[in-house]
Amino acid sequence: MSAGPAIVLVRPQLGENIGKAARAMLNFGLTDLRLVAPRDGWPNPAAGPAASGADMVLEQARVFDTVAEAVGDCPFVYATTVRRRGLVVPVVSPEEAAREVRGNDGPSAILFGAERSGLETDEVAIAGKIVTVPINPQFGSLNLAQAVILIAYEWSKGRALAVPTRNDNLEPPAPHAHLEGLIEQLYESLARVDYFHPPDRTPATKNTIRTILTKARWSSREIQALRGIVRALTEGRRGSA
Repeated sequence: MSAGPAIVLVRPQLGENIGKAARAMLNFGLTDLRLVAPRDGWPNPAAGPAASGADMVLEQARVFDTVAEAVGDCPFVYATTVRRRGLVVPVVSPEEAAREVRGNDGPSAILFGAERSGLETDEVAIAGKIVTVPINPQFGSLNLAQAVILIAYEWSKGRALAVPTRNDNLEPPAPHAHLEGLIEQLYESLARVDYFHPPDRTPATKNTIRTILTKARWSSREIQALRGIVRALTEGRRGSA
């Protein structure tokens, strides 16, 4: 069985909310907290009292500048959001996501957006799947700690019964950092041939490319091969005239 998922808070605004999220995590055995560009910096003195004793989670928390950096070691990334945001990405329930995380053959990360705005579209596009909570459509008002505790609870309640889904005939999926390298290489190569046109559609086009590559769950060997193919197509064979 895989270890518990990393909880990634993207642009969290209040130290109190980070502390409450840490408290929710530790209640269900999760300790890997990652913060992306916290608004008020880190450490935040308001987080400790709100954590109500979950100090070890706060002390071990790591800070990153971007979502891609925060999930660089994770082959499996899930984004919590109530909207698809125009992306063609599989949508699962918290229970389904937790079941997958328990059986994933590699580290998993779950993204949570800022308190007011949630995740941006390009942040959701980094994930392989979207996690949506089936809440009241007339009153969708979960706070950050509530969202974290729902996911943490679902992961915790079945971990003793988890059965790994590993298939020894398949290579393990690559860490996200390897995939990110391929995506950025492809973006740069396409930009050189003026592929992104018209300019106002560039973000949407890039997100489409990202989701196509993310859903495939390539191995590191496959990504290395694809990067070589892109390099050969854009630079030509070495030594050729």
